[in-house]
Amino acid sequence: MDRSLEGIRGIGPARLRALNEARLYTVRDLARFLPKDYRDLTAPVPLCELRPGEAAAVRVRVAGEVRQHWAKKLLITKVFVTDGEDVVPVVWYNQPWLKDQLAPGRELLLYGKADRPRGALQLVSPTIEHEASLVPVYRQVPGVPAKALRAAIEAALEACDANWPEDLPESIRRRYGLSERNFALRSAHFPASREALAAARRRLAFEDLLLYQVALGLTRESGREGVRLDFDDAEIESFWSSLPFAPTGAQRRVLGEIAQDLRSPRAMARLVQGDVGCGKTAIAFAAIRLAWACGYQAAMMAPTEVLARQHYDGARELLEPMGLRVGLLTGSLTAKQHRLAHEAIAAGEWDVVIGTHALITEGVEYHRLGLVVTDEQHRFGVRQRAKLGEKGDAPNVLVMSATPIPRTLALILYGDLDISIVDELPPGRRPVATRIVPEAKREGLYGFLREEVRRGRQAYVVCPLVEESEAVDARPAEEVYDDLRTRRLPDLRIELVHGRMRPAEKDAALERFRSGEADILVSTTVIEVGVNVPNATIMVIENAERFGLAQLHQLRGRVGRGSEESWCFLMAEPNERLRFLASTTDGFKIAQKDLELRGPGELFGTRQSGAIAEGVSLMGSDAELIRDTHDLARELLSHPERPDAAQVIALARERFAGRMDAMALN
Repeated sequence: MDRSLEGIRGIGPARLRALNEARLYTVRDLARFLPKDYRDLTAPVPLCELRPGEAAAVRVRVAGEVRQHWAKKLLITKVFVTDGEDVVPVVWYNQPWLKDQLAPGRELLLYGKADRPRGALQLVSPTIEHEASLVPVYRQVPGVPAKALRAAIEAALEACDANWPEDLPESIRRRYGLSERNFALRSAHFPASREALAAARRRLAFEDLLLYQVALGLTRESGREGVRLDFDDAEIESFWSSLPFAPTGAQRRVLGEIAQDLRSPRAMARLVQGDVGCGKTAIAFAAIRLAWACGYQAAMMAPTEVLARQHYDGARELLEPMGLRVGLLTGSLTAKQHRLAHEAIAAGEWDVVIGTHALITEGVEYHRLGLVVTDEQHRFGVRQRAKLGEKGDAPNVLVMSATPIPRTLALILYGDLDISIVDELPPGRRPVATRIVPEAKREGLYGFLREEVRRGRQAYVVCPLVEESEAVDARPAEEVYDDLRTRRLPDLRIELVHGRMRPAEKDAALERFRSGEADILVSTTVIEVGVNVPNATIMVIENAERFGLAQLHQLRGRVGRGSEESWCFLMAEPNERLRFLASTTDGFKIAQKDLELRGPGELFGTRQSGAIAEGVSLMGSDAELIRDTHDLARELLSHPERPDAAQVIALARERFAGRMDAMALN
């Protein structure tokens, strides 16, 4: 299993180097390189059932001559196909050799996504398949074409000749009805049927989830004693009574859970999760106040300078009247300001320090750090969280996330943390009305937008791209900005923000919008997190079909922060996903739906948490599987002397060797 890939059929020196660069060194590595998805070619659909943005297989016949032309340095190949009832165009980009494969009358099995540019349905860059089967789709390995990678994996499996050792105890396999490892690996890569694939996915996901949760349990058991805070309940009531609003029951409950952690000898490691506007920041400020009351310093880290400054302003307004001294540390400070900030932190002149990743740089020394808070936790890696936690003598750690996550998945993503959910919004917060707006109604939308601005309100317009792309049919931010500024709404003040701008330039544009010097902010998703403009009442999302539900919900949360009625307009043709979003404002229901539709890999983008086990990508939305492995992991860790527990614990240590320290927060 640990033999080198050198000598495996189809792997020459160049491909061997490419595989090694992707950290694939052995036959075992290739076998564990599981598909991220499958193309189901077993049930082709009629052309009339194609839906924009959805992948499908179709059986068609070439219905005309193929045409090729150049456009913006792209060679476009176009041909019409028919299934006997309907005719649609198919386009490919930079694939000149396809012309020879598209003779009129030829029967084709195509697999790809449909799109609807300018109203007409078309297939975009489908693959030409040869047999009706379940075809594995792997994460791209630079330097190794997809077909070559599939062939190499098949050769590696054949080289092992079904001699993979069985790792899981037989008692556990029988108890949970899990298939044998050799069958599971072969069927995960090259399933003979949907039933075989389901059994394989379940077995491999179960193993990965179980071992991962056992490894997490081991790291938590090894947690150090932390800073213990001794405060009276009167401190909590004093904080709540000082607020200009009454706390919700959920805020009180979650702060009670945090207070219990802070009083314990073990360092707190807790995630506070809740929808946009539920009052998580007030809870964090309350925890900071409790640390200060016990003579300890606190640090709060935000992913962007805009959000850091926003928290800094809020902390000064709320905490300084209570006697806390608040400081700010970000990357944009001058050298002198950095030096003075470092001195104030080290001397304890600041009771709470709010900033960006500058808080975890080498030169920062804290005075008596008792609590660290990270906001928008999904933007930080486990290692970044841990680096802030290492700045003191095992301080308490509180992480916050406004990205709702189904509790079952949170057990995997944040298994190293206790979880509190703020599941109640403050009274008076008005839900954002959401409407789907097709292209035909764009002019009416702009008229509504102009009227809202005349009433003194502001609006966001969010686009999926920065600039035009021939390969992606979507309105880019630069084009929308120019169109609004010069043609559609020339009488309004419009700003543009995107990720390619210099940080100072981007922050200045955001500040102009926040201060009311701009009426409309055209942006990419850089405004997804942290921009708080209560006067903004309209969110327009271009090409809404290109965003996930959870991301759309996050963007929608940028408005509705004041007392005025607020609106979110989804610029797209209606579909099931968007109708679901328009029907609810419950972030947890939306997250669960997004998880079911897209899987956790898409939902969270990268594995920046350092916490997603490999098998989650296989069956991450299977709540029963996650619950079973979670409960079994706790059972085995509670009885480590049992033979099956000892075997699984040893496997977990071996599987996650070198990574268990990166999982731990304390």
